[in-house]
Amino acid sequence: MLVKTYGSALFGVNALTITIEVNISAGNKYLMVGLPDNAVKESLQRVESAIQVSGYRMPRQKIVVNLAPADIRKEGSAYDLPIAIGILAASGQIPAEHLDKYFIMGELSLDGNIQPIKGALPIAIQAQQEQFTGFILPKQNVREAAIVHGLTAYGVENLAQVIRFFNQTETLEPTQVDTREEFMKNIGNYEHDFSDVKGQENIKRALEIAAAGGHNVILIGPPGAGKTMLAKRLPTILPPLNLHEALETTKIHSVAGKLSSADALMTVRPYRSPHHTISDVALVGGGMHPSPGEISLAHNGVLFLDELPEFKRTVLEVMRQPLEDRKVAISRARFSVEYPASFMLVASMNPCPCGFYNHPEKECVCAPGVVQKYLSKISGPLLDRIDLHVEVTPVNFSELASTREAEKSERIRARVIQARAIQDRRFADKNDLHYNAQMSPKMVRKVCQISDEGTALLKSAMERLGLSARAYDRILKVARTIADLDASETVELEHLAESINYRSLDREGWAG
Repeated sequence: MLVKTYGSALFGVNALTITIEVNISAGNKYLMVGLPDNAVKESLQRVESAIQVSGYRMPRQKIVVNLAPADIRKEGSAYDLPIAIGILAASGQIPAEHLDKYFIMGELSLDGNIQPIKGALPIAIQAQQEQFTGFILPKQNVREAAIVHGLTAYGVENLAQVIRFFNQTETLEPTQVDTREEFMKNIGNYEHDFSDVKGQENIKRALEIAAAGGHNVILIGPPGAGKTMLAKRLPTILPPLNLHEALETTKIHSVAGKLSSADALMTVRPYRSPHHTISDVALVGGGMHPSPGEISLAHNGVLFLDELPEFKRTVLEVMRQPLEDRKVAISRARFSVEYPASFMLVASMNPCPCGFYNHPEKECVCAPGVVQKYLSKISGPLLDRIDLHVEVTPVNFSELASTREAEKSERIRARVIQARAIQDRRFADKNDLHYNAQMSPKMVRKVCQISDEGTALLKSAMERLGLSARAYDRILKVARTIADLDASETVELEHLAESINYRSLDREGWAG
């Protein structure tokens, strides 16, 4: 007897419908076809044990399982449950009449319990688009599937439950999640706050500008100056995720298996801080079984690279294209997948190996030329994509001991949201342009027009401070963001002057 059940395969951050065809006929072989990987091939042993433990019979006949379409590679153990249900239906132990209404996914343990899967949200979206009635999946993943409207999500704990459901001897309780309520419940709920940081008002100002314009930023300063502490609090001043961004971010984390069973929807902007020993594949994504890398997990949020010169040069260089295109394409001989990667890069570094170059109190002990060699680990093309270079100085004792309460993230975030609203109106007719950092050189000339006095100031600054040519557009972009924070229609002299201050690494002789 031939029976069909339905599941899904992940392809990038989207899903494709997979038809699991099970045919039982005379003979005594188990055959798995349709380009399965080893984890899928091994499913028949798990399925056999789970069926027997659940009190049912594994047919001793020829069983052929085909995963269609047969030209797409099937990976992972999530096909165990639809294969088991297909075998039981094909052998007449459960009715097959309602199987075409449901997506079924889940990994089986030998005792029949169902283990969680990856990518429940994109699979649920695909099931809804294909107009399936329901989605039967592990209980641990059911909340993320339940946020998809028009699809009934059933969370199950073991194979016996699913069998009784199709035998109509047990009713499964659907899980319901109010997407908007879930979205609003934890929005803006952050563990950290800018009010925790004593002093460093100029650095907070720079991060406010970075958040307002979506600019990448690098913090340069000695150990213990507060670079990491400040970077951790940057997501708290970014505008809250909108519902579309929340769904997009949740899909990526769902595919990567990073969502907890309690989470239905990500409502806080992600913050990722990989160690400097990370490989280039782990950073951008890919691998033998492609999955999103750190830059995609930071999509719509912040990627923090601490001690930037300690990262391998090849790792840093692979970020150049994603920083420009806001997405990363993983191409292999048989397939090509694309992951979104629109993130704010925040990097930190010591000014030299010992950490005390330009320190106001401690003396640098690095040999001549070592500082320049240390900074040269970061390539010019990568620095070209970082708009703000901010020098972080140590906090003195009087500021640390002060009982004066610093400004809270909430107030800074309100100013950032107002500046972003101005940019939304400015770029309303541009689908791929949302904030100032994304402007092309042509758009910079159009949007960031300055007066003759401003041109003279910029020329003087570039000549006297020895600023590089790549600093020109960056200064104008940042100045435009500062003007937006001031709700100014034009870029004034004071906006340009402040912007010029944020190009430390472009100054000739900065590193001796």
